[in-house]
Amino acid sequence: MFDINQMQKMQGQMQERLSVIQEKLKTEKVSGTAGGGAITVTCDGNQEILEVSIKDGIVDLDADDLEMLQDLFVAAANQAIEASKALNQNSLSALTGGMKLPGLTL
Repeated sequence: MFDINQMQKMQGQMQERLSVIQEKLKTEKVSGTAGGGAITVTCDGNQEILEVSIKDGIVDLDADDLEMLQDLFVAAANQAIEASKALNQNSLSALTGGMKLPGLTL
């Protein structure tokens, strides 16, 4: 038999666990690199870019090289964000036991 009180209790517990996971994701870091390590972008588990690192000797560039540097930055940032999304999905999957629940995202 369906028990609404039990369902509400379970929902509250899941919300609490979700809050704990979201706080933990703020401390997790993932990185993406491009150009053989020339540029590294680091973000947290909430897809917030934390740091951009450019190897020495890369900043003294002509216009063509600067355009390439910008493209590398975009590639590295996108890689870091994708890794962060995977971290998010893995954390959510641990919470739900692998079940996909509509509307439940981190």
